[in-house]
Amino acid sequence: MGDEQPVIKRILFATDFSSCAHHAEEYVAFLANAYEATVTILHVLEIYEGTYVTTVQDPNETQEQLDEIVRRLTQPAGRVKHQQRAGIPDTIICETAQEVRADLIVLGTHGRTGLRHVLLGSTAERVLTMAPCPVLTVRKPGEVEGHVATKPIHFKQIVVPIDFSDCSLEAVEYGVQITKNFDASLTLLHSLEPLSYGIDLTFGHAAEQNHHRVASQLKLVADRIQSRGVSVCTVIRGGLPADSILEFIDGSDCDLVVMGTHGRRGLSHLVKGSVAEAVLRRASCPVLAAKHFTQTRSGRLAAAS
Repeated sequence: MGDEQPVIKRILFATDFSSCAHHAEEYVAFLANAYEATVTILHVLEIYEGTYVTTVQDPNETQEQLDEIVRRLTQPAGRVKHQQRAGIPDTIICETAQEVRADLIVLGTHGRTGLRHVLLGSTAERVLTMAPCPVLTVRKPGEVEGHVATKPIHFKQIVVPIDFSDCSLEAVEYGVQITKNFDASLTLLHSLEPLSYGIDLTFGHAAEQNHHRVASQLKLVADRIQSRGVSVCTVIRGGLPADSILEFIDGSDCDLVVMGTHGRRGLSHLVKGSVAEAVLRRASCPVLAAKHFTQTRSGRLAAAS
C-alpha cells in the first residue's frame, strides 16, 4: 500500500446471488483485504413498482446464501455483516449506502445492450445515477467476448478517461490514489471528438490545433501526477468517447477503468445519456464511477484544467 490515505474503508456489496454477483464478490474480497475494509452485504427482496408483491424467494434459502457469502468473505475481509431488505433494488441499495456511510458500492452487471436493455434497464446504471459514493461495476467474464475467465484479480494497469471537467479530474485523483495503493501504472485517455467546421476553416489545421491544445493540457496533469511518484502515460484517441474508450480497453491489458460521471437523471439523462454507463455495459474490465468522491483534490490537479 502507498502513503496516500485509504479511499475505501466501508464497502457495500449488493448481491442477487447470480453468477454476475458471484464474480463481483471476488472483487469485494480483493478490495476488502487490500484496504482492510468493513463489508456490508445487501440482498434486496424485490418489490415491483406499482404492486405489493415481491419476487418469489424463500427467506430461509436467501438467508443461507447470505450466511455462505459471509463465511467466504470473513477470512479475507475480517469485518463482515449483512442485511436483507424489501423494495426496489436500486433505491434500497442507495439508501443503504447512505446509512452505512459506504465509501464504495460493488455490484455485478449483466451488461445488457440493445432492445433488451431499453426494455429492462439496468440496476447498475440506475444505482450509478443515484449513488452517494463511488460505484464499482463488475461484469461476468463470460459476458465479454474473448475475456479470459481465469484471469487473476489485480490492479496493475489503470485507465482514467479525462475530458478536463471537474468530475473527470476527480476521477483522475481517485485513480491516482488507487494506482499508488497498488503500485500500478496509470494511463490518462482523452477522446478527441470529431468537430464540424465552416468553409473558412480547414479541418486539418483546426484538428492539429485542437490536438496540440489537448496534448498540452494532458502534459500538465501528467506532470503533477508524476511529481507524486506515480507512473503515468497519456493517450489521445479520435472518435466518440464511449467507442474510443472501449476500443482502447479492448486493445490493452487494462485491469480497471476509473471514470467521472455527471450523474444525470430524468430528461437530461434520457437525451444525453452517459459515457460511463455506455462503457460499463460493454467494458471487458471492471468500471469504477468515481462520483461523489469525498476527498479533496487540494488544488493539485485543478490547476491543470
